[in-house]
Amino acid sequence: MSSAPRRGRLLGLMGGFGFASGLPLALTGFTLQQWLSEHGISLKLIGLTASIGLAYALKFLWAPLFDQAPPGAWRRLGRRRGWLLVLQPMLTVALVLLALGDPGRRPVALVGIACGVAFLSACQDIAIDAWRIETFDTGEQGRALAAYIWGYRAAMLVSGAGAIWLAGPLGWHGSLLLMAGLSLVGPMLALGAVEPIAGPLAQGHVGYRARLHAAVVAPLRDMLDRSGAVEILAFVLLFYLGEALAQSMVAPFYHSLGFDRAQVAQATGLPSLASTLAGAAFGGWLVARLGAGRALVLSGFVQMATMGLYIVLAWSRGAVAVLYLKVTFEAFAEAMASAAFLTFLSSLCSTRFSATQYALLSSLAVLAKRTIGGTSGYLAAWLGWIGFYWLALAASLPAMLIMLDVMRRDVTHGRAANAAELPQ
Repeated sequence: MSSAPRRGRLLGLMGGFGFASGLPLALTGFTLQQWLSEHGISLKLIGLTASIGLAYALKFLWAPLFDQAPPGAWRRLGRRRGWLLVLQPMLTVALVLLALGDPGRRPVALVGIACGVAFLSACQDIAIDAWRIETFDTGEQGRALAAYIWGYRAAMLVSGAGAIWLAGPLGWHGSLLLMAGLSLVGPMLALGAVEPIAGPLAQGHVGYRARLHAAVVAPLRDMLDRSGAVEILAFVLLFYLGEALAQSMVAPFYHSLGFDRAQVAQATGLPSLASTLAGAAFGGWLVARLGAGRALVLSGFVQMATMGLYIVLAWSRGAVAVLYLKVTFEAFAEAMASAAFLTFLSSLCSTRFSATQYALLSSLAVLAKRTIGGTSGYLAAWLGWIGFYWLALAASLPAMLIMLDVMRRDVTHGRAANAAELPQ
C-alpha cells in the first residue's frame, strides 16, 4: 500500500464487501428459522435448513471458473470486479424472491429459493475472498480480515436481529424486501473498487476437468505432501463443528424458552454488534502478537467455553438477563476466533489461484455445519436442549486437541509454533 489514505480506502471497501457477504447468510439461516418457527414448522424440518447453505461447503467445485475471465462485456472490468458485477445483481433478485415467499403455504418453494440465495452468496464470497487476497499484502491480511469481519457481522446483525425486529412494523415481506434493497451495496462497491494486479491466468488448461485438476487437485496434493498438513486439514474440518451444532437450532431454542420476536431482536442487536467489533479487533491483535497457531488455540478454547452459556440459559428457564449475557459473550468469542481462523486460511493461498484455494479451505471449514448441522433438529428432539448443547460443547474439543498436538510437535522439533506456516 503506497499511502495511509489509500490503505484506509481499501480497508473501507473490505468492510463494505464484508457487509455484502454477510447480509444473505442470516437471511437463509437464523432469520429464516425464526420465520419458520412462527409458522409452527417442526424442529426436525427446521434443523434440516442447515443444509440450505451446502453451497458454501461445495463452492470449491466451481471456484476454478472464477479464476478465469468473466463473460462478455464484464471482461473489461477485470477478473475480480467483473465476476462480482455478474453475480451481485442476480443475488439481489434472488433475495426479492425470498422476501415474497410464503412459509405457511409453500415452505418447500421458500426453501428452494433460499438454496438459490445461498448458492449465489457462496459465489460472491469466492470473488470477494480472491479480491482481498490479491489486493492486500501478506502483512495487511490481518487488518483486512478484521475490517471484513466488522462489515460481515454488522450485516448479520442487520439481516438477523434487524430483519426480525422490522417484521413487527413492516411484516415479514416488507422487512425482507428492505434487506434485498440493502444488498445493492455490493455492486455499488464493486464499481468503485480497484481491480487487483494478480498472477497470470492458467495457461494450457482449456477444459473444466483440466482446470479443476490444476487449481484444486494439485494444490491439495502439495499440501498433503508436507509435514503436519493432514493434522492442519483435520483441524480446519473440525474447528466449527461445535458451533455448527449449536447455532443450527438457536432460533427454535429461543422460541421454546418463551422469548418473543422483540426480545430476540433486542438481545441480538446492539450488544451483539459491540461485542463482535471488539472481538474481531482483539482477534486481529492476538494474531499479530502471538502468531496464528497460539491465537487459534486461545480463541478456540474461549469460543468452546462460551457454548456452556447455552446450557446456563436452558437452566435459567428463559431469563432475559442470561440471554443478553449469552449473546454478548458468544459474539465476542466468535469474532475473535474468526479473525484468527480466517487469517490462518488466507496464509495458505497463493495469488495465482487464490479464488480456488481459499474456496477449497473455507469449504472444508463449513462442511460440518452444512452436513452434520442438518441433523441438529433430530438430536435436539432426542436429547433435549441441555443434552444437545452438552454435545455441541464436546464436539468443539477434537479440533483444539489436534492444534495442541501440532504445537507440541513443533516445539519438540524446534520449529515455530505457528499453524499458518506448516503447509506452505
